[in-house]
Amino acid sequence: MRKNDFLNHWSRLHGNAPISGVVKAWLSISFIMARVLCKLKISANLLTISGLLFAALLYLFGKEVWSPIFLVLSLMADGIDGSMAIISGKASKFGSLLDSVVDRISEVLWVLVLYKIGIDQEVLLLIIITAFIQEYLRSRSGGLGLTDIGIVTIAERPVRASFVFIILIFFHLNFTNIIFVAYLWMIFQIVSIITITKYLRSKFR
Repeated sequence: MRKNDFLNHWSRLHGNAPISGVVKAWLSISFIMARVLCKLKISANLLTISGLLFAALLYLFGKEVWSPIFLVLSLMADGIDGSMAIISGKASKFGSLLDSVVDRISEVLWVLVLYKIGIDQEVLLLIIITAFIQEYLRSRSGGLGLTDIGIVTIAERPVRASFVFIILIFFHLNFTNIIFVAYLWMIFQIVSIITITKYLRSKFR
């Protein structure tokens, strides 16, 4: 599969979402890595499960200074598994379902590691609830027949992972008041809920 074919396929799978900037750069990297893994006969579903394993390792070793590497590996596995499915031509409904379930479990583990290092539980609870509502709204809308759900909010999964990464780095650098980063994340999530709700309301009128 050529790169342009891959990008077009990815866009269609994501509600004809535009591909530019950081997204295009990441997909270009993902395309190269996915091709290598496909040649090694590694399945996309196996990579999906490995992403969950890395998230679990992040939770177990979250207080170690090198723990953020597990977050990076978890996110990379999540980003590349879909690319592998496209390139190999083995994209399946089960694979898509598995990916979504693993994403949600991984995000719970991300939040739990932040609780483990001392972030306020009420803030984390609100963050994870709003993140799950955001993903549920998108998923449920697809179930109701809305095919164009390509809206990008300010708190998509890579952004959520970035907040986790920043908080962990600040924790290991002994920065004070890292709770304010969590507060900012919470605000991002609330704004995202409002954004996607307004978008869906306009579509379902």
